Amino acid sequence: MAKAEHDNELRLLRVFDAPVKLVWQAWTDEKHVGNWWGPRGFTITTKSKDVRPCGQWIYTMHGPDGVDYPNITTYHEVVENSKLVYDHGANEEQEALFRVTVTFSEENNKTLMDMTMRVASAEARVEIEKIIKAANGNSTWDRLGEYLEEQQHRSDVFIINRSFKASQSLLFKLWIEPEHFAKWMGPTGSSMELIHAEIKEGGYLHYAMRSADGTQMYGKASYQTISPNDLIIYSQSFCDENGNIIKPPFAPTWPDAMLTTVRFYPEGPDETRITLQWQVHGAATDVEKQTFHDAKPGMTGGWTGSFDKLADLAESLSSSN
Repeated sequence: MAKAEHDNELRLLRVFDAPVKLVWQAWTDEKHVGNWWGPRGFTITTKSKDVRPCGQWIYTMHGPDGVDYPNITTYHEVVENSKLVYDHGANEEQEALFRVTVTFSEENNKTLMDMTMRVASAEARVEIEKIIKAANGNSTWDRLGEYLEEQQHRSDVFIINRSFKASQSLLFKLWIEPEHFAKWMGPTGSSMELIHAEIKEGGYLHYAMRSADGTQMYGKASYQTISPNDLIIYSQSFCDENGNIIKPPFAPTWPDAMLTTVRFYPEGPDETRITLQWQVHGAATDVEKQTFHDAKPGMTGGWTGSFDKLADLAESLSSSN
């Protein structure tokens, strides 16, 4: 989360690689919004959607566990391609949880979404933060980014964002210095041992990763672009102990290679957001592409575990300096 102006507010920033007109349509057009709205694993059914002042969006959110969540959104301000103000979280039995103000601005064919959620008090903000975290609510905006990629480029990607209380330079360092990278990369409970480590453009990383249940797998990352403090791009494959590409034991139809794109955005003094995008790289069969698509919920869990470890490492290094 970015720094909000008041202690009863939550603020979220996202940059989407899409023109503002398309982002606005994704938000306001019923045929678009049902494809991405809600945390990962959720779906929605819209009863009616009237995007104008005093209009309402009446819909039901269906959780992956089968639980339904009825919602009534009431719009207060609608400025086409620019601004929405609405109440969120209401239904026939409860009032809205918070008021949302979201603005959209375009630069170089990219759209900045700046969202503020205002609640009654600082204490209520803390509770709302807990609710959003428990529901993985911020994955909604990851799904929007994925949907925009599909709409523009017919490209199936996985996106995850995470904000850290650490400087951009420190987080970048923890990605490119092998001794630090090995301490946090991998799901919760896993550990990494480096076999060959040359993290630079044209270099590669060969490693062994042991999961929480003791299973050991090998991987290889080949680095294409490293732009200090801003961008890292590398391809990634499962391999054997000699570096030969193989299928992982947990998914015999997994693609041979993935392309990882990591961007670093400043969100305030010593606050940084990482946006990670994952997609199939090179030739892949339809079955392999579908395997990747179906694995997105598991990817969210795996990367969340890695980011939890990254946050702990960044905090420990920041406090020791």
